Amino acid sequence: MKAFLTKVRAFSREEDGVALTEYLILLALLVGGVITAVTAAGSNLSNAWEAWGNWWTTSLSPPA
Repeated sequence: MKAFLTKVRAFSREEDGVALTEYLILLALLVGGVITAVTAAGSNLSNAWEAWGNWWTTSLSPPA
């Protein structure tokens, strides 16, 4: 356990380790934002597509 803590401390003291940590946090935030945006847009797009399909079938159906 001591060896692990020593490595973690050394990693946090190095500039490369700090920069890597910052980039990983930024990447996680970006991925979370993209997932949220795709989920929200996907639901709205699905609703719009369904409304368009309903309009298409009711407005353009051949006369009976």
